[in-house]
Amino acid sequence: MPSFDEVLKEAGEFGRFQKRVFFLLCQTGVTFSFLFASVVFLGQAPGSYWCRIPGGAELSERCNWSLQEEENFTLLSLRLVNGSASGHCERLDISWDASTSCASPLAHSPNVSVGSPRLAACQGSWVYHQPHSSIVSEYNLVCGHSWMLDLSQAILNLGFLAGAFTLGYAADRYGRILIYLLSCLGDGICGIIVAFAPNFTVFLIFRFLQGVFAKGTWMTCYVIVTEIVGSSQRIIGIVIQIFFTLGIMILPGIAYLLPTWQGIQLAISLPNFLFLVYYWFVPESPRWLLTRKKGEKALKIMHDIAKHNGKYLSPHYSEITVSNAEVSNPSFLDLVRTPQMRRNTLILMYAWFTSALIYQGLVMRLGIVGGNLYLDFFISGAVELPAALLILVTIDRFGRRLPFAISNFVAGIACLITAFLPEDIPWLKTTVATLGRLGITIAFEIVYLVNSELYPTILRNFGVSLCSSLCDLGGIIAPFLLFRLAAVWLELPLIIFSILAVVCGILVMLLPETKGISLPETVEDVEQLSRYDMYFLTFTHVRFP
Repeated sequence: MPSFDEVLKEAGEFGRFQKRVFFLLCQTGVTFSFLFASVVFLGQAPGSYWCRIPGGAELSERCNWSLQEEENFTLLSLRLVNGSASGHCERLDISWDASTSCASPLAHSPNVSVGSPRLAACQGSWVYHQPHSSIVSEYNLVCGHSWMLDLSQAILNLGFLAGAFTLGYAADRYGRILIYLLSCLGDGICGIIVAFAPNFTVFLIFRFLQGVFAKGTWMTCYVIVTEIVGSSQRIIGIVIQIFFTLGIMILPGIAYLLPTWQGIQLAISLPNFLFLVYYWFVPESPRWLLTRKKGEKALKIMHDIAKHNGKYLSPHYSEITVSNAEVSNPSFLDLVRTPQMRRNTLILMYAWFTSALIYQGLVMRLGIVGGNLYLDFFISGAVELPAALLILVTIDRFGRRLPFAISNFVAGIACLITAFLPEDIPWLKTTVATLGRLGITIAFEIVYLVNSELYPTILRNFGVSLCSSLCDLGGIIAPFLLFRLAAVWLELPLIIFSILAVVCGILVMLLPETKGISLPETVEDVEQLSRYDMYFLTFTHVRFP
């Protein structure tokens, strides 16, 4: 009875069929990146804002004031009695009514005396000046509520984390393509509800759910692609990241053309409905069908693959076997029970956490540093394109470990230098920051590959799922760390990013090299990896029985 890999080799390991499915499913990376980075544009801070005095709108209409005249009466008077007051988060503790004079509205107002003014906190009466609306102005996420913008991104990442476990389990039990299609449908529906949320609570609930379904689309598309190609295409996951980068580059164009945050939200959500047509173009994973004892359906799909690839599948293939060396009910203890497995697990968890936190932090930082947000965001996305090429060029020549470590060092050093460069040399500051973005992108992409290569077959799926969950944890922490520390000093987050990246680079050097070896099948194989010197692994091919 032939194995699945033997049949796939005869049907074509990466022929026209796989290339078509690969291209279709990779579009998911574009829409996933839209949602991943959308907070930069959905949550744009208003250019300026001030607090309206109660009754100000009615008085302005009666006195036929322009908005600028009302602002002058409100803020200039406030600054006269209290020069330190900005009018952003407080107002004079007065109210305007029908008896208020249009010429001098403060003339007969109580509580206004130079030197001892009474101020009141603004309670939702802000007036915003900004070219594009955002969730900040929609839900008044300013002053004492500014932390809620951080919360919106943390909630999205919490949805990613929940989706990784719930929909990851569902995809293993009910099928890859079914969960993919349901995730696309859920992603689109939740995205529409987010755009028309009547209040911030509803916004958060459905942003969380959109994160759950979005992670389902991204995860299952990645799995389907890797399960229909041959084992020699292990680096195909690196290529998938290019489509994520394309989405990062397209997003600022969408945000520039659409004047409202609701329009941006709809534009990044509606494409998910287009993916529903994949029902007729993307089959179920034959590997998964075999694990569910559905050999006839798997064989039929393999014949279709061979036909589209211009191959011929031998008619004597009536059954296919698949490796079934899974551990029943694997647990975290299986990943830390032996010395090398324990070292790999802890380092990889830290690498996932660091890569996600720094990457997402650098993306969101573009929204608070000033400059041309749309152009800067596009350029920072474009610089990610060479990342995949650099990885493909280096990992077969120098192995995995050295590029992985160097990319972290580059990111850390670049963040540190950027923090101390003077503001009057913006081109240099932007260039160095962009280099850091390139470094962390390379590290983020390599960790996908290294994680799968450092776990044995019997624990690979569980190990990758568990370690990559730290990625979402990093995403939850990133907005709070960035925005709260930036309020203390704009460059302080970069110092933290630098320390985290350099430590990660040092720890990565403790991982075994996997270039030129077969994927480990057992825990014992993983333990043997630590016994071989890096250079030996780089220049020889080691195969385990």
